[in-house]
Amino acid sequence: MKVAKFGGSSLADAGQIKKVTDIMLTDSERRVMVVSAPGKRSDDDTKVTDLLIQLGEAYLKRGEAQQELEAVVARYKSIADELELGEDIVSTIREDFNERLRYDSSHPGEYMDQMKAGGEDNNAKIIARYLQQLGVSAQYMNPKEAGLLVSDDPGNAQVLAETFDHLYKLREREEILIFPGFFGYAKSGRLVTFPRGGSDITGSIVAAGLQASLYENFTDVDSVYAANPGVVEEPCEIKRMTYREMRELSYAGFGVFHDEALIPAFRKSIPVCVKNTNNPNAPGTMIIAEREHAENPIIGIAADKGFSTVYVRKYLMNREIGFGRKLLTILEDEDISYEHMPSGIDDTSVILDEGQLTPEKESRILQRIRTELEVDDAHIEKGYAMIMLVGEGMHETVGIAGRAAAALSDNKIPIEMINQGSSEVSLSFGIYEEHVDHAICALYEEFFSAKKVLQ
Repeated sequence: MKVAKFGGSSLADAGQIKKVTDIMLTDSERRVMVVSAPGKRSDDDTKVTDLLIQLGEAYLKRGEAQQELEAVVARYKSIADELELGEDIVSTIREDFNERLRYDSSHPGEYMDQMKAGGEDNNAKIIARYLQQLGVSAQYMNPKEAGLLVSDDPGNAQVLAETFDHLYKLREREEILIFPGFFGYAKSGRLVTFPRGGSDITGSIVAAGLQASLYENFTDVDSVYAANPGVVEEPCEIKRMTYREMRELSYAGFGVFHDEALIPAFRKSIPVCVKNTNNPNAPGTMIIAEREHAENPIIGIAADKGFSTVYVRKYLMNREIGFGRKLLTILEDEDISYEHMPSGIDDTSVILDEGQLTPEKESRILQRIRTELEVDDAHIEKGYAMIMLVGEGMHETVGIAGRAAAALSDNKIPIEMINQGSSEVSLSFGIYEEHVDHAICALYEEFFSAKKVLQ
């Protein structure tokens, strides 16, 4: 049994939906289809999820949102008309969104969860109806009926353990199941959405619950690339990679998966294949638990912007018991998580996502550090990027850090921080944001140019 997940670009219009249904029907092992909301049809188009955010926010602000509602319904009507599904499915979708608008708006987070989830939910209904019209035994599967239970945390749902036993029972179903991504249900019965990349998370959960032989994630590229193709011209395709490598790359800015998306599949040892909807015969990228080590110890390079550094200096900091705990407690009190914490004898830096900071939080953090920790210096620097080298072969290869640092130095790119992951699968450098693209190109040339790889 295979579970196939299709992203928004793969389901943007009727033509794309015909492609994905053809893909499902060409392999009898594809029994479950997890779908996103319709994505962009062109660069200047708007994703349905964004239209739904506009709809929900307009209603919360004005108490009515007829214009925004019509824009959403028009997208689905366009798809239904081209698929020749009839007006009844459009009426069903319109009523569904009207019902969502009437949901209790006293809790905006819960209200927006209901609204955004309508994108995936109604797309699944359309696709199931289209397959039925073709004479295929297919069924829309509501996550509540399937037993996909999650924590009651709007916008940040976490799957509950009993979900996997519930989902396993779906193996008894003979029809193709069309499963909407992005949301599940709390035990209270309330709909709750997953965080960013939620449909990928749903696909991974469903594949794990069904104990699928393969989880196929269809997108709009032939494979995962060793670097951002928008920065590096024609980067190498990655044929096989491990879960750890994919998670590290996703965390560092790879757009293929959210870094949490593969955890359910990883825990159940379900192999994952990234494939292209528009070129389904391409082999894609296989993501597995273990792989043979290739000649090149580095499998990919990723980068992400938007980091800040809380720099703290205090003489003999290393001898002060509890200093690190006290520093992190100050951040915890402001509901701030951290990414890295490189330290020296008399100083330490806490790297964090600067999106968590506000001017008020910055002021409070620095004031408490200066007064409670009695430091010699404390300040916050912004505009950092983290660039990461990833590869299972790194821990067996001498000189990776030296080669990377030399490549950056030769290209006049200053390094602000170096951090080696304890797993030895990744090595990250902190640099200023303006150097990111140049740094990616320099490191790609060092580790992926044919001449250097063969040395």
